[in-house]
Amino acid sequence: MLISGPDRRGRRGCRRAPGAPPLKLIVVGALSIGCLVVPPAGAAQVDDAARFEQGEQLYAEHCARCHGASGAGNPPAFPALSGNARLDDAARIVRILNQGNGNMPPFPALTAEETAALASYVRNAWTNAFGGVTAGEAAAALEAVADAGPAASVWDGVFTEAQAARGREAYSGACSFCHGRRLNGAPDDPDMRSTPPLVRARFLREWDGRSLATLFTYTRQTMPEDNPGSMTDQEFVDVIAYMLSFGGMPAGDDELPPDPLGLAHIVIRQR
Repeated sequence: MLISGPDRRGRRGCRRAPGAPPLKLIVVGALSIGCLVVPPAGAAQVDDAARFEQGEQLYAEHCARCHGASGAGNPPAFPALSGNARLDDAARIVRILNQGNGNMPPFPALTAEETAALASYVRNAWTNAFGGVTAGEAAAALEAVADAGPAASVWDGVFTEAQAARGREAYSGACSFCHGRRLNGAPDDPDMRSTPPLVRARFLREWDGRSLATLFTYTRQTMPEDNPGSMTDQEFVDVIAYMLSFGGMPAGDDELPPDPLGLAHIVIRQR
């Protein structure tokens, strides 16, 4: 896959998309139609370089944390995407991106165009060559999927004070030893290495734009570090409520649900 755009020095022209195999460039006379490529024999390709590049950006924002920049994943919790034959079913991938599946959090806030771009990227990056997905194809695959409603922000009162209090108890028993009593990544034991902070500016910068479903799924699959998944789903979501409360987000009338689909429409935002 070649894409048209500036290189690292700002020079414009044709360049190979990250992770794509070397391809032959076709010189197209006076027709200004961008970078056309001849893929290896039998390989499919994305017919829109801009869509591929948009998908690459979305992947870095939403997927690379779990599946890795190279698509190698972290099995069994996060399967490899590179060389994954199940990506052949484009409609299935579009629905999974929207609704989630197993450890995969849903991303219902993505538009049909964004979903198509992300699906096109994972189906054609690294060692994959399954072909592109258009916005129209993505919209058609999503027609039967119910919309859970508009996105909310973590600043909209999405947890209760009682839930945050439960989360404080769960946090003190399983999380504070590594992440610190003030959730700042400073462990209680000075001889231990520091860990990522769970509140305030650095946390918000790292997670800005991601949903609570992504945070919930990632946390329950990787934490506590020495015994992942040892807490219940309710305890994990209660800890998230405590994190939000400690970070200054207001409480509301409804609790966060221990369900990725229910958390998918709540987005982490910097204020």
